[in-house]
Amino acid sequence: MSRDAFPRGFVWGVATSAFQIEGAHDIDGRGPSIWDRYAAQPGLIEDGSNANVACDHYHRYQGDIGLMKSLGVGAYRFSIAWPRVVPFGRGPVNEAGLDFYDRLVDGLLSAGITPWSTLYHWDLPQALQDEGGWTRRSTADAFVEFADAVSIRLGDRVQHWITHNEPWCVSVLGHADGKQAPGHRSWPEALVASHHLLLSHGRVVPVLRCNSPGSRIGITLNTAECEPASPSDADRAAARQFDGELNRWFLDPIHFGRYPSDVIEYHERVGRLPRGMDFVRPGDLEEVHTPLDFIGVNYYSRAVVRSSTVPEADNEPRTIPAPDPIELTDMGWEVYPNGLTRALIRLNTDYAPSALFVTENGAAYSTGPGSDGSVEDTERCAYVKQHLGACLEAIRAGVPLHGYFLWSLLDNFEWAFGFSKRFGIVWVDFETQERIIKASGHMYSRIVRRNSLAEDRAA
Repeated sequence: MSRDAFPRGFVWGVATSAFQIEGAHDIDGRGPSIWDRYAAQPGLIEDGSNANVACDHYHRYQGDIGLMKSLGVGAYRFSIAWPRVVPFGRGPVNEAGLDFYDRLVDGLLSAGITPWSTLYHWDLPQALQDEGGWTRRSTADAFVEFADAVSIRLGDRVQHWITHNEPWCVSVLGHADGKQAPGHRSWPEALVASHHLLLSHGRVVPVLRCNSPGSRIGITLNTAECEPASPSDADRAAARQFDGELNRWFLDPIHFGRYPSDVIEYHERVGRLPRGMDFVRPGDLEEVHTPLDFIGVNYYSRAVVRSSTVPEADNEPRTIPAPDPIELTDMGWEVYPNGLTRALIRLNTDYAPSALFVTENGAAYSTGPGSDGSVEDTERCAYVKQHLGACLEAIRAGVPLHGYFLWSLLDNFEWAFGFSKRFGIVWVDFETQERIIKASGHMYSRIVRRNSLAEDRAA
């Protein structure tokens, strides 16, 4: 392998999620999700928008498959909308919903694109949330039923499965910080939800292995290098604590069958576990600790952490803007590709997974069409090349990194930011649904076809 080339067989893909692109929110029997409810509440979405239409991918999927084929990508990571398949979370399966994913999978395979299916990318059926959502153990059981129905239908053709996308975001941002659906602010809820998410993951793996023989199964986590803001003991302790909450709280149960003791002790000390860990029942962690074929890594930037200056926060760690960042994306996130290399090396060193895939990596920039109709998003081009270079550094360090999925194929509904942030390598006019491949898309296509960064290094 030359210094600029990726290993033979490296998987090149793009990624999306159902709620962010599909639209068709009330068509063909789809039920409401927690994000439909969240987006309908005034003031929670930055631009006041909703995802009722989004990119209209439900009706335009064939054209979007054509875009991927023209780019030459070999894999497409998409998610399956739980409320489209089981509208009320449990009970009768909506055959029309499954039919859509049948058509999507068959279209991908006809185009020579390998489908990678994510079962849960945040769109919990609202009916389950009305019963308590992920704070209820019964939601894990409902998730198994949903996964069973999906994998019975698609398991003969889908051979790559991701159980959950970023359970930290679902539990902490959704239940402790209130920044995502369902918009709650309760740390005890967040911790219970995180366990039920992991439990449902562990229980679904053997179901997928049964219904989709020979498939590869994993989970996707949003990982970040957690650096102290200063050399002080307080900031180093805060960085360790934040690493525990963001990374180890999910990685340790999956790989070792236990939660990190220092994080448990911290949550107990600040009153987040008033009932102790009684929501973890005998046998749960054995189920969570189910062997996997890969870990998916979503990386956007590092976390710089300082200790709290608020006494009543009991030294609760706080992430802060990076000191003197060279460049920020439109999300306000530091462009820090070295953090991806370090995160991958750390995962390999501490957890020795069978394989790693970067399942999301990308940047938000607002660049739109110029006078000639082209989208010259040079900042995103640079971001992608730098982070692919970081992947190569990790591979040279011995990390079993087997693929990369660029986030995202399309500009889309960016959760609480609405349509104000654009991550796509394809520009979308949300009124006309026109698609234009950006310069970053053309660049990515060249890299994919060559399996190498060499020609674009100085571009």
